[in-house]
Amino acid sequence: MPTRNLSMRPFRSSFLNVEKDTNTIIKKLFVESKPYSDILKRLLVIPSADCLDNTENEVYKEAVAKATPAWLKKNNFIVTVPRVPLKEFEEKKSYILISFDNFVETATNPEYRDCVIAIDVISHIDIWDLGNYRLRPLRIAGYIDGILNNNRLSGIGLLQFLGCTMIHLNENLSGYTLLYQAVHGIDDKIPEVDDVKPQKWENIPRDR
Repeated sequence: MPTRNLSMRPFRSSFLNVEKDTNTIIKKLFVESKPYSDILKRLLVIPSADCLDNTENEVYKEAVAKATPAWLKKNNFIVTVPRVPLKEFEEKKSYILISFDNFVETATNPEYRDCVIAIDVISHIDIWDLGNYRLRPLRIAGYIDGILNNNRLSGIGLLQFLGCTMIHLNENLSGYTLLYQAVHGIDDKIPEVDDVKPQKWENIPRDR
């Protein structure tokens, strides 16, 4: 087991807290914000135009029930690397990409780093239209924004909306990028070497 150099002081860095922040955001979106979490799942995993309107469809209910955060990540509905994982012959679907950018020194404490959290909402163009002028990526963006904006998340701080812009990946995939300012704090302290434990998707319901 590695030992800590006693002459090396404990330090803090928001870069080493990104995985926990990602976990916190995903839990907030898909676990802790019902009934909006289930509506967000419908928009994400059910490609049919009636995903919101057909609330009694048993197949749709089953799809929402199995869409745990772990399942969503495993099946690439939630993506945490800067690439849409396209597969040949895969059904037309939607994606949520979460990334962290523009780290700057926190004004009130130089040991911490504020950052911008970017959430890309991407849908295949053929499943954008939900009828009655509703567009799937904007609906997804709307529920994400309603859940996160001006909400204080543990370890992240207050999320403040910065803007939203349209993005085009190719002729089939387009969507919107939501940007939020996040202020980090004392949860960014680097643990002692003897206390380090592997990071995992703790406290998130897993598939059985």
